[in-house]
Amino acid sequence: MKFSVFGLDETLMEGLDSMGFKEATPVQEQSIPVILEGKDIMACAQTGTGKTAAYLLPILHHLTQAPHSGIDTIILGPTRELIMQVDQQLEAFSYFTSITAIAVYGGRDGHSMDQEKKGLRSGTPIVVATPGRFIAHLDLGNIDLSTVRHLVLDEADRMLDMGFAPDIMKIVHRMPKDRQTLLFSATMPEDMRRFAKQLLRSPIEVSIAISKPAENIQQIAYEVEDIAKLQLAEHILQDKVNLSRVLIFAGTKKAVGELARRLSRRGLKVEAIHSDLLQSEREERLLAFRNGSLPIVVATDVLSRGIDVKGIDLVLNFDVPPDPEDYVHRIGRTARAEASGIAITFINRKDHRSFDRIEALTGMKVRREPLPEQFKSASAPRGPRTEGSGVGGGDRNRRKRPPRWKNKKKEGGPRQV
Repeated sequence: MKFSVFGLDETLMEGLDSMGFKEATPVQEQSIPVILEGKDIMACAQTGTGKTAAYLLPILHHLTQAPHSGIDTIILGPTRELIMQVDQQLEAFSYFTSITAIAVYGGRDGHSMDQEKKGLRSGTPIVVATPGRFIAHLDLGNIDLSTVRHLVLDEADRMLDMGFAPDIMKIVHRMPKDRQTLLFSATMPEDMRRFAKQLLRSPIEVSIAISKPAENIQQIAYEVEDIAKLQLAEHILQDKVNLSRVLIFAGTKKAVGELARRLSRRGLKVEAIHSDLLQSEREERLLAFRNGSLPIVVATDVLSRGIDVKGIDLVLNFDVPPDPEDYVHRIGRTARAEASGIAITFINRKDHRSFDRIEALTGMKVRREPLPEQFKSASAPRGPRTEGSGVGGGDRNRRKRPPRWKNKKKEGGPRQV
């Protein structure tokens, strides 16, 4: 369906045309008419399907058709990265309109709080915020919610997982009851439905490809012990020289930092992104990744949702995520906007059950690739032994480890780390 069918304001159509957007995605096709009619919505769609435009465009249309005094729309999201992404898309879609917005999130310099305070007290029409920072301003009396007409909860499932439910309810109780509430989520578990019932009025439900990775993602898995993961990752990255952007996920902030350092020592241009970095550092590295000057990023799940970076060729799961849904979100960073991509996962001996749950959720069996010859001794087929996780292993009982590799540096093989 073309965007022209929705009857959006001419200024929004001008913005869409300048961005080259012609055809609506399925979630946009089903959600935009519902929101334009003023109904509450509970939409479930996987990452990368265009959920942000699905709620931004009808809200911007309402504001162009009926300008509003005071804060009109509150958009809440779980992470700073998501808020920044939504703010950027909002700026692009509203470029030819007079609508203004403000992004409210922590992790910046001391002046940001004052800047946010000025924007909020002036009644900026659209506020995009993380719940914690928004509550801080609310407690300080910087926000008047009496004029709010729209509330959007983006990645609502992740906000619940992160414990934001009390903050969200505190915000909701200060808003007019006759508002329109839009809930967007990548998953819709039972606790999410119970939570939604407290917020939405007779919502229309939209479900698009729940928990299914995009079909154009080539999924591959290697059964490999922790001790060989680093060398295998290096082998893959150096073998696939035509990759312009690679995103590697590891399970902990410590593992992310260590992996990035070790890959860097091997001559690869790589940086780590995790929540312990300053916001300015994260933004700088993410910008470099977007523009192609930084080809490899190692990250925690802080980047598994809400980050729209085009042209990611490979997602490498250095560690199997404990939550099957996180696997879908991780690999959803590649093959966006109908492009193709590769997702590779390392499965150690203790990860088989976790990966079984991932395959059950996605409804497909991921192809196991045989290890390259020099890594055969580090194979990790299903078995009774349990290995430590993280970079270079970590099993407390060293006697149960498989024999360490011999130093094959002189023969051209991998060397011991």
